[in-house]
Amino acid sequence: MVFATGNGGKMKEIRMIMADCGMEILSMKEAGIQADIEENGSTYEENALIKARAVAALADALVLADDSGLEVDWLGREPGVHSARYMGEDTPYSVKNANIISRLEGVPDEKRTARFVCAIAAVFPDGRELTVRAAIEGRIGYEEKGANGFGYDPIFYVPELQKTTAELTEEEKNRVSHRGKALRLMKEELKKYENFNRQ
Repeated sequence: MVFATGNGGKMKEIRMIMADCGMEILSMKEAGIQADIEENGSTYEENALIKARAVAALADALVLADDSGLEVDWLGREPGVHSARYMGEDTPYSVKNANIISRLEGVPDEKRTARFVCAIAAVFPDGRELTVRAAIEGRIGYEEKGANGFGYDPIFYVPELQKTTAELTEEEKNRVSHRGKALRLMKEELKKYENFNRQ
């Protein structure tokens, strides 16, 4: 299985959650695949499929790709599908996080609602495709907290855990995160595919 990403943090999460799927999981780099992919879809699913199809064209393997984003309700669900490119692709997340916090200045707790959304696409060697989607609900905090995770994790507060996603252990995060949930959904779908292949 090739996962269409070069993000080391993401690959670590993926390997932990998909460890029992019975397949070796390679990043694009590990599979020797280089592709400059323009993610110009209008939904997470479209972007995930764009990536998965581009890599599947270069690999004789099952290809998975994900697209995820942060949706802040007060900001009209920004940055959404543009989360990775918000304020420019090379802008550090500390700057992006500070910008979101400043735009929510004076906004009370109950209106700081937000969610992380993750869609995962699979493209099979026989050309079949499928997508799954999952989310985690939370709020935008008032400052960055926590050194675990990456991206918007330090400002995404999960009320029931009373922590940001950057304060969670890897095990906690994988259990509740949008990507963790989506990967488990995809794992279930892949099992169905395996069973289908055996019939």
